[in-house]
Amino acid sequence: MRAIIQERYGPPEDLRLRDVDIPAMGDGDVRVEVHAAGVNPLDWHLVRGTPIIARPALGLPGPKVTRRGVDVSGRVEAVGKDVKDLRPGDDVFGWCDGAYAEHAVGPADHFVTKAATMTYEEAAAVPVAAVTALQGIRDVGKLRAGQRVLINGAAGGVGTFAVQIARSLGAEVTGVCSTRNVELVRSLGADRVIDYTREDFTKDRARYDLVLDNAGNRPISALRRTLATGGTLVYNSGASMPRVAMAQLLSRLGQRVFMFLASITHDDLLVLRGLIEAGKVRSVIDRTYPLEEVGAAIAYVEAGHARGKVVVTV
Repeated sequence: MRAIIQERYGPPEDLRLRDVDIPAMGDGDVRVEVHAAGVNPLDWHLVRGTPIIARPALGLPGPKVTRRGVDVSGRVEAVGKDVKDLRPGDDVFGWCDGAYAEHAVGPADHFVTKAATMTYEEAAAVPVAAVTALQGIRDVGKLRAGQRVLINGAAGGVGTFAVQIARSLGAEVTGVCSTRNVELVRSLGADRVIDYTREDFTKDRARYDLVLDNAGNRPISALRRTLATGGTLVYNSGASMPRVAMAQLLSRLGQRVFMFLASITHDDLLVLRGLIEAGKVRSVIDRTYPLEEVGAAIAYVEAGHARGKVVVTV
């Protein structure tokens, strides 16, 4: 099969499409014929091996895992003897190592059947970004119906899902984005949209019960000023080390400031599929790339201007 292989740390252009063996299956695994794979900021961090302090875990001197890609959707080709809930022919989406390939293998509980209303591309956009949004708002932010939430970076991969999920929980949603994305964010259900090129939301008088920051472009002191009494500030993963340290310090001092890294679960994929089937959440696809152009797809996401998700078609 053809798969994207990472031989060393470096720019996305260094990724290579190679002919490799199909991964072996275990008794609890499924093998999926890949139709589409999502692209995330996680991918360019793994390709570049950043932050440097993560390399002992990622691999020294080169990556331990050489097959890139996490988000995946496609059709089940085969299942291990212990797999009960999936069978060949099922259309699924989920996560595994090596999603940028013609075939992928992973534990059965990493996958759920795809909503019939979704395309493979829309399904591949879901796992990392939508679970991050769900966990940041529901689990870390503890958002409740009637509360006010601000999503900074509302037009990105996580942000587009966060706006919709917050709305589905009954919150009053404010999204922050650039001029070209104002109508997009409004169409996703935001009650108010702030164009950050024209207005600094940290100087606004509005106060929020929850601020989910996906952008990392404002200091903690400024973001804290936007919080209502008892409000919570949640940072999506990928912040600088000083920002992480400050968040940890403020948490110890009793401030509700949290940094989190999402962990995809089978149950959360089922929750998201339910929201999608109910018409409360949809994937926003900026553009698609063929498997041969994974490097370009990752570079585009790394540039930071994607509207919603970027997807690789196989």
